Amino acid sequence: MHFENTLKFARSLDAADALAKYRDEFHFPQVNGRQVIYFTGNSLGLQPKRTHDYIDEVMADWADLAVEGHFHAKRPWWDYHERLAAPMAKIVGAKTEEVCAMNTLTVNLHLLMVTFYRPTDKRYKIICEEKAFPSDQYMLQSQVRHHGLDPDDAIVEVRKRKGEHHWRTEDVLRAIEETGDQLALVLIGGVNYYNGQVFDMPAITKAGREVGAQVGWDLAHAAGNIELRLHDWDVDFAAWCSYKYMNSGPGNASGIFVHERHLNKKGINRFEGWWGTQKETRFLMKPEFEPPASADAWQLSNPPVLSLAPYLASLQMFDEVGMDALIEKRKSIVAYLEYILGEIDKETSGSFEIITPKDRGCQLSVFLHGQGKPLFDYLMEHGVIVDWREPNVIRLAPAPFYCSYEDMYRFGQILKQGIREQAKAR
Repeated sequence: MHFENTLKFARSLDAADALAKYRDEFHFPQVNGRQVIYFTGNSLGLQPKRTHDYIDEVMADWADLAVEGHFHAKRPWWDYHERLAAPMAKIVGAKTEEVCAMNTLTVNLHLLMVTFYRPTDKRYKIICEEKAFPSDQYMLQSQVRHHGLDPDDAIVEVRKRKGEHHWRTEDVLRAIEETGDQLALVLIGGVNYYNGQVFDMPAITKAGREVGAQVGWDLAHAAGNIELRLHDWDVDFAAWCSYKYMNSGPGNASGIFVHERHLNKKGINRFEGWWGTQKETRFLMKPEFEPPASADAWQLSNPPVLSLAPYLASLQMFDEVGMDALIEKRKSIVAYLEYILGEIDKETSGSFEIITPKDRGCQLSVFLHGQGKPLFDYLMEHGVIVDWREPNVIRLAPAPFYCSYEDMYRFGQILKQGIREQAKAR
């Protein structure tokens, strides 16, 4: 499509957008009495308006039924998490029995590592990306130390090439091949939080499994953003948060994926708790753990219903729209944002550089040349909510559920004015 950097053109794209009506389904903050341009769905998604109804329902059942709400609420609490499984499975490309909503992201990664990182004297190394998100770095280092190993020896970081802003798939595959039969686990963020790059998950998973390693993915920035086919790609395990692109609220519940080949195994290494045993016999209080033939076996405690209610509200919106439609708009609106940035860059004599490769999801990361935190502050003061990452990067994530093409145009005009004012100030 031939884009134009005009308000009229942006509005024409919005008029043709089948998802435009969902913008009114969300609450927007305001700055100076006007709705913000919200680019931080990759950190915290906006609140769906229907969330209130789901939470109010739980609160009303708690008030009216107390403990009986576990079995007699409108949506009984004891199996509340099961309602999230089918829509989650569609989003990540899994079978319903392969997913479960529980805990939070790093907690779930630790629990999954109990199962999928079983180092031996020979096979003990972990491959991850250079400068993974700090939670992943801390988690991996502590897991390695827990097994009496040295992180500097056991953790292999795949680095970007000098002078480049993204990883090359061939470098990841080479690291897997070279580590070979010493490799116990590959665990990488499917979409990098800093530059927005989407890793070649099918190729990396295939390579890791071919050398006998387990392969897992941190999908914090991928779930609800890009196409995922975890079952078909033969991924061993994955985990994701729900508060970014899936709009479930700050720090809210996580989801896990465990491939069906690992299910229904009594002897598998796993931390276990009461809520992970079979629901049919759970209240018999039997001393033996009886895992269900699903990822529910990795649950420890009864589901946090007040956390799951907002997640269910958002998942039902995903079910209404479908990932195909969201991905189609995401590709279009990110392409338009990229075009707008290119036009503004021409008008401001090369003030910034997009460091996100073409293998991307919803995010464009922009490296500012000759600009600094004052430009970020200017954007925020003028109603553009963006993300700052050191040393000089702003992250822009136009979530397709609630961002408009007019937002992209208006952002370009504010950015241009901000760059010009910052230049005058210097």
